[in-house]
Amino acid sequence: MGAKGRDILLQFLVEAVVISFFGGLIGIGLGAGVSTFLSSVQGWAVKLSPTSVLVAFLFSAATGIFFGWYPARKAARLNPIDALRYE
Repeated sequence: MGAKGRDILLQFLVEAVVISFFGGLIGIGLGAGVSTFLSSVQGWAVKLSPTSVLVAFLFSAATGIFFGWYPARKAARLNPIDALRYE
């Protein structure tokens, strides 16, 4: 109650970015671990470049922002009385 639409929008977007940030870190860690494991088992040469890690991380952040925008905008425009009615 009393929060501006801009504050609610920012809160939802920050949440989406944080979730996508940690999801990106976990995904990059798992991908690096699995590729290292497979390279040792199969004898493949694997090179993990910082550019590919950065691109994967930025893609994860962009996905979080893109898919977090609509629910954030919808929540920011919601009437507080309507939001509390369903609690």
